[in-house]
Amino acid sequence: MIATIAPTHPPPTWDPPADNLAAPTKPQPNRHDVSTTINYYKDPGDGSAPMPIVIADNTVRNERPHTPRPTTVRDVTGSEAAYTLDAQGFQYVRHASKLRGLADFQDDALVRGEYYPEAVRLLKDVTGASRIFLFDHKTRCGPSNWHKLGKGNRSSRGPLLRAHVDQSYAGAGLVLRRWFADEADELVKRRYQIVNLWRPIKPISKSPLAVADATSIPDTDLIPGSIIYGSPAVDRDETWTILPPSPHHPHRWYYKHGQRPDEVLLIKCFDSCETAAARRVPHTAFEDAEAVDGEDRESIETRALVFYD
Repeated sequence: MIATIAPTHPPPTWDPPADNLAAPTKPQPNRHDVSTTINYYKDPGDGSAPMPIVIADNTVRNERPHTPRPTTVRDVTGSEAAYTLDAQGFQYVRHASKLRGLADFQDDALVRGEYYPEAVRLLKDVTGASRIFLFDHKTRCGPSNWHKLGKGNRSSRGPLLRAHVDQSYAGAGLVLRRWFADEADELVKRRYQIVNLWRPIKPISKSPLAVADATSIPDTDLIPGSIIYGSPAVDRDETWTILPPSPHHPHRWYYKHGQRPDEVLLIKCFDSCETAAARRVPHTAFEDAEAVDGEDRESIETRALVFYD
């Protein structure tokens, strides 16, 4: 057992196995793999773009059609060190926060004043980046059907049960220029990334978060879709929706069973390096039949622009 340490210390990761990072598919003791479904984008096949997601008046309207596909989501327990941001696009890291409980993580001033600096230090330690800028965070504690709750549903935000990537390649550029309009032309000349830091607020049972091995999903399975802010629109983002896998390119999905608040998941949403093995990582909440009656999931995700010299 690795002891939790104060967040001011360098973050420990899982020690590699004795066989020097065993292959991710190697069976592990006490592993809780889950047979479930992943919700993919249902392409109408007429060449039209996905219906935009509209966010206005504290309400999220997401009416994109989806198709559930049977999938086995593999538990990484016992082989956490085999997965890295560089190789698969995601990484599990041991790190304790000073913040405790949902009330702390719903306090915007406390999150920005205390949690953001923790996240910056953690991301610098793990990535070796020269500059980190956190541009957003979301706390989720609502039901999984929150999209269907109607007006004001953004206040009851819960897990998102649809495979997606938060930024498309073009969408990453939109984020960069929104926050660094004066520097963007210079910043794009060097490598930059967008990395999410995802943390449970309490141990996860219901609606755990799955991440895909980036190398198992070809670009041909990615469809750009817009998020529109305001009505009429005043701004937009662009994400990836994910098509179902073909028989020739099965997607590989992973999660950490019973993930605790000190077990942080880093998710690479974008990498400007076109030769990187993992440039973007689809992720989604999913249902475990053994936990559907559990308490709603509580989690926080922060989104960071990561810059390298």
